Amino acid sequence: MNKERVAELIRELLIEIGEDPEREGLKRTPARVAASYEFLSGGYRQDIKTVINNAVFESASNNMIIARDIEVYSLCEHHMLPFFGRCHIGYIAKKKVIGVSKLARIVDFYARRLQIQERLTAQIAHEVKNSVDALGAGVVMECKHLCMMMRGVEKQNSVMTTSSVLGEFHSDNSTRAEFFSLIGKRLDA
Repeated sequence: MNKERVAELIRELLIEIGEDPEREGLKRTPARVAASYEFLSGGYRQDIKTVINNAVFESASNNMIIARDIEVYSLCEHHMLPFFGRCHIGYIAKKKVIGVSKLARIVDFYARRLQIQERLTAQIAHEVKNSVDALGAGVVMECKHLCMMMRGVEKQNSVMTTSSVLGEFHSDNSTRAEFFSLIGKRLDA
């Protein structure tokens, strides 16, 4: 990412919305915003194999493994405003498990780009399943969207929930029910 070019574009944006980019509080804003966008869009410049960093390990068990309440922050691709919340990931190991911190890194890898929550949920589920050749994987994400909260319909208490279930989580009702139960979600709610 060309931070200098992004900073210049932000400076131009400030002028277009009626601000003075030379006033004291805004002089360094273009550079700060450029640095912020570099971080928030870092997923475009990473490689998933580097993110996982060979943290896949042999395992004799075929347990259901769950990581709950992973914080997620992303930018909606429609308004470039943040959405944020929690991500719950589960998978059934076949012969491999992944380092638990790598689950959070997978979330960040896909979240640090312009997104929609539906696609983000599916990308995480597919990556987890594929990275360990899991028998099944499930991801549930619950997020608040600033594009709904501070503009448009202005619904501050709205939460969007998405899920993606693959393999045994999709084909086996009892496996899916166990996953939703363990993350504290009811299927009939």
